[in-house]
Amino acid sequence: MSKLLPRYLLLFIILVLLQVWVLNNIQVSGFINPYLYVLFVLLLPFQTPNWLLLFLSFILGLTIDMFCDTLGMHASATVFMGFLRPIVLQVITTRDTYESGTSPSIHLLGFNWFIKYSLILVFSHHLFLFLVEAYNFNAFYLIFWRTLVSTFFTILLIVLSQYIIFRKK
Repeated sequence: MSKLLPRYLLLFIILVLLQVWVLNNIQVSGFINPYLYVLFVLLLPFQTPNWLLLFLSFILGLTIDMFCDTLGMHASATVFMGFLRPIVLQVITTRDTYESGTSPSIHLLGFNWFIKYSLILVFSHHLFLFLVEAYNFNAFYLIFWRTLVSTFFTILLIVLSQYIIFRKK
């Protein structure tokens, strides 16, 4: 795990800067908000201890909150996603599907598996984030629509990053 630390630290920094400088400035009529920073949680190794997963999720969300001045909304949504990740992995994957020390990727486990995995977690993150942001259920259909559209564009960016940046070795 210690030899992977520089790689994940660089990924953390790149995703935060990309989110803050580029993606936070992309909003199409207030509905499309791609949050690519969640890719960090998605790509953590399978054997990441739950406490570390939650801690890293919190630090990631808090970092985004500090740049966006959003008072813990991203931190809570990212911790929620980190909490769901082991459950989702247990439901959609058998233990012998992946090797020790590997990370989830489109190249390792296939397109369908990765889409299912990332779609569940990104949709959960976005729904939680937009519900916390709205702070009521009065506009649930509007929140749900915003969640669907933002999830679609975030997943599109995640898949593109898998094919462009994280190529097969």
